[in-house]
Amino acid sequence: MATVIETRDLAVSFGGAGEAGIVFRHLNLAVEEGEIVTLVGVSGAGKSTLLRVIADLIPPHEGTVTVETPPDPARRPIAMVFQAALLMPWRKVADNITLGLEGIDVPDDVRRERVARTLELVGLSDYGDRWPYQLSGGQRQRIGIARALAVEPDILLMDEPFGALDAITRTALQDELLRIWRETGKSILFVTHDIEEAVYLGDRVLLLGDKPARIVNEYRVDIDRAARRESADFLHMVETVRGGLSDAMAIDNGAG
Repeated sequence: MATVIETRDLAVSFGGAGEAGIVFRHLNLAVEEGEIVTLVGVSGAGKSTLLRVIADLIPPHEGTVTVETPPDPARRPIAMVFQAALLMPWRKVADNITLGLEGIDVPDDVRRERVARTLELVGLSDYGDRWPYQLSGGQRQRIGIARALAVEPDILLMDEPFGALDAITRTALQDELLRIWRETGKSILFVTHDIEEAVYLGDRVLLLGDKPARIVNEYRVDIDRAARRESADFLHMVETVRGGLSDAMAIDNGAG
């Protein structure tokens, strides 16, 4: 498969004196076409910052980010989903979805078609005329995902999109995301603090640690997704990643 995201010797600094200002350094990762890569790590390691650099919202201090997607003026190559849905309260659901389409040269009928299609994809076909305050937390997040999908990106960057939801809603949206991924074939880079979520969703789990941060470990998840909730292999992988994170946290805190 082709590589759609690649970082080489990536570094980000927020301007502190010496090493204190460096968030991460020599950070190298790759995401292949159609792959879900999940990213976990110690607090403050720069997981969200990394997504923003890839999305070209923050400039790197050193290194390069390469995003390989076909050029198309009617689409955006990358879309980002945040932990908070960030819906505009003065815009109805359909108008919130079209927000990402503003600035893209597509006719009105195509916009309407994309809104209808993405609402159907997230299971909320009849919700286009509702106001954000009429939605549950899970429904708001689905609309956030619909807004990202409406620009027809090749790559989805997801920054803890289910982190603020209750456990039942979170589990349901994990399964919804996998269904959408199977239907669309998007490449996804997904940040989470939840190790079970990382192992359940990911083809690979990347562990960010050290100071300045870097990728300290990679775990390939070769478990059939149908057996990932409760199987012994799944639970063993979760404990393996959890152990790696504990080791990274010990180093980060100066222990050992």
